Amino acid sequence: MNDQWTRRVWPPADDDTPKPMPPLMPTPPLMPAPVDDPPAHDDDLPPSAVWYGTPVEPPRRMPRWLQRLLVAGAAVAVAAVVIGGAVLVILNRSETAPPPMVADPLAGVSYSLPPEWTEGMVAPVTGFTSVAARGDLATVMARPEAHVDPDGLGPAVLDLSGLYAKLLLHGDKVEVVDDRDITIGGRPGHTRAVRAEYRDVVNQPAFMRVTLLTRPDGKSTVLLGLAHPDDPRSRADIETVMAGVH
Repeated sequence: MNDQWTRRVWPPADDDTPKPMPPLMPTPPLMPAPVDDPPAHDDDLPPSAVWYGTPVEPPRRMPRWLQRLLVAGAAVAVAAVVIGGAVLVILNRSETAPPPMVADPLAGVSYSLPPEWTEGMVAPVTGFTSVAARGDLATVMARPEAHVDPDGLGPAVLDLSGLYAKLLLHGDKVEVVDDRDITIGGRPGHTRAVRAEYRDVVNQPAFMRVTLLTRPDGKSTVLLGLAHPDDPRSRADIETVMAGVH
C-alpha cells in the first residue's frame, strides 16, 4: 500500500507549530433578580405600607380615668349589696325578736315598749322608779304607791291628775278627755286623761294620763303618761304601754 494513504494526516505528526487558541466567548452580564410587582395599594398609604403591608393597629388600652370609674362603680355596687343584706338581716331580726321590756320590781310591774321606744335610766319626776320614752315626744313612768282600797281608786286618781297637771302641764285650759274604772292584767284600777291647751302660739296642746292599779301584795302602782305635742300616735303608744302592764 502506498505510504501516502497510511500516514496520519490530521494533525500532521511532524507539525509542531503552535496553534492559536480559539477566542473566548464573552460572559453574559448578570441580570438583576426579578422583582415582584408591588401589591395593589391605596394611593393614601405610605410607601412602607406598599411594600410591607398595612400596619396593624395596636390594641387600645382602657383610659386610666375609665378604669378608676369602673373600680369605683364596682366598689359602690358591692357596698350596696352588703348594706342591703345587713338591712334585710336587721329587718328579719326586728320581726322575730320580742319587743323590749321594762321591769320595775319596786313599782311591782313590767311592761313592753312599742317601736322606737327606749328605757330611760332615771325618771325625770321624783318618786318614779322606771321610765320609757319615744324621744321627747311621749313618756310613761311608773312608781309604787301606798295601799288604796278599790272604792278609793277614783278619788285618788282625781287628786293625782290635778297634782301632776299643775306640776307638769301648766296649761291655761285643762280639759278632761277620759275618766273611768279599768282592769289591767287582772288588777282593778282607775284612769283619767286630760288635755292641756295654752294661750301663746309657741306651746302646742299636751296630753296626760294617770292610772292607778291595785297590787296582789296590797300596795298600789301609779302609771303616768305624757305626750307633747298631743297627737294620735303618742296617745296610742301610751295606751299600749299601760294596757300591757302585768
